Amino acid sequence: MRLDQVCSGIDYIIIQGSLETEITGICYDSRQVGPGNLFVCVVGQNTDGHQYAHQAVQSGAAAVLAEKEIDVGSQAALILTADTRLGLAKAAANFYGHPSKQLRVVGVTGTNGKTTTTHLIQAILSEYNKSAGILGTLYARLGDITKQYGHTTPESVDIQEFFRLLVDNGADYAVMEVSSHALDLHRVDTIHFDAAIFTNLTQDHLDYHQTMENYREAKLKLFRMVDEKPENFCIVNKDDPSSPYFTQASPVPYYTYGIKSAADVRAVEIRSTLKGTQFKVLFENQSFTITMKLIGGFSVYNALAAITFALAEKIPVPVIQQAFLNIEGVAGRFEQVDLGQDYTVVVDYAHTPDGLENILRTARQLAGNRLITVFGCGGDRDKTKRPLMGEIAGRYSDFCIVTSDNPRTEDPQAIIDDILPGLNRVETSRYAVVPDRREAIRHAINIAKSGDLVVIAGKGHETYQLVMGQVLDFDDRIVAAEMIKEKM
Repeated sequence: MRLDQVCSGIDYIIIQGSLETEITGICYDSRQVGPGNLFVCVVGQNTDGHQYAHQAVQSGAAAVLAEKEIDVGSQAALILTADTRLGLAKAAANFYGHPSKQLRVVGVTGTNGKTTTTHLIQAILSEYNKSAGILGTLYARLGDITKQYGHTTPESVDIQEFFRLLVDNGADYAVMEVSSHALDLHRVDTIHFDAAIFTNLTQDHLDYHQTMENYREAKLKLFRMVDEKPENFCIVNKDDPSSPYFTQASPVPYYTYGIKSAADVRAVEIRSTLKGTQFKVLFENQSFTITMKLIGGFSVYNALAAITFALAEKIPVPVIQQAFLNIEGVAGRFEQVDLGQDYTVVVDYAHTPDGLENILRTARQLAGNRLITVFGCGGDRDKTKRPLMGEIAGRYSDFCIVTSDNPRTEDPQAIIDDILPGLNRVETSRYAVVPDRREAIRHAINIAKSGDLVVIAGKGHETYQLVMGQVLDFDDRIVAAEMIKEKM
């Protein structure tokens, strides 16, 4: 594809080279540039792509898209635009042939529940004999094809490449998690969304967005992006205090779901055990029962989001019911580590105040005896949520073990020191500080007695720990299993 075709729709000026230059691919990482690529200089939080443009040209880049004049030598074309992130999104869509137009694209946004909700929707569509790719925190996947991009919502060129793969492999749907970062950084600007789903809005990412208003505004952008077509719709959790903002932002018909409010789709008669959950769904003067292996009230909300999507999509109720019977669970989401021990061990990704409260409230209800919680907070992230999470853990747990999560470039003990004031606000809280996460998990399992429920929160599906620029092998599920065996 010629450079002018790749850059169609971008407001640019050409500084040197020819617009007829043939482009073989698009890259924003100079280490991955191939011959004939267009290298896009993206300015990130930690790096500036303009510093690597010369390296990209030496690796074979035929053209560079930048925000300022830089020396790229005489061999490559140089074009300038005001915002290379927006330019990257448009160029990627052009290069891959706007694949989102050939798919039914479902975007799920919210603080918590995105991963589970997308997996539930994908499971329903599969039961309905529709081929659906899924893109989010765990992976990008279609059937046996799996890619890892490293973000909840990858960069725009990665999304377009994956969507092209979906189209070429006959997929009908793309079901994707849409993060507030991605919305703010133009990663999804050129995607044609057919449905948008809002799960909830609670405190997270304030290190980036600064205020809850900014955070909410970023997520509202998804709803405003839904194409105005008769078959398109939005779905909103009516029990969330922010729901009016999302219903007002919807340019298409919207449907609401909830447990407490008079929503279009409601769950009643909820019964949950450590084996699973059953509830009745009410909608349009009809009702049906859902039985699933997922556990807790938060799982009912995620299920309702997926059910509401399915009903709006006119998928028959028996298909929806069967899909839920088949679902085993989602990696790292209230995932049990069961080796036949007489106490329960659960690993969960909860890493926000609301997420932790949801998990621990459910665990409190299900625990046959004591609730023991292992948790920490991530480094280089919103510090204001640390004491909040400490207070929540102290309020619901019989005993807490405060440990390291992903400290990144921070001192783990400094993070723990931010958590402890919250725990100390709860007069009845009992806790130990064990900075080494492996030892913290060992301690929790060693003190667990018959009927106890141990929750290991914060990392869920993650198979690593981020410490001072290093990526260390660490999986809460594997470590917990080792410690259970050790105790047996």
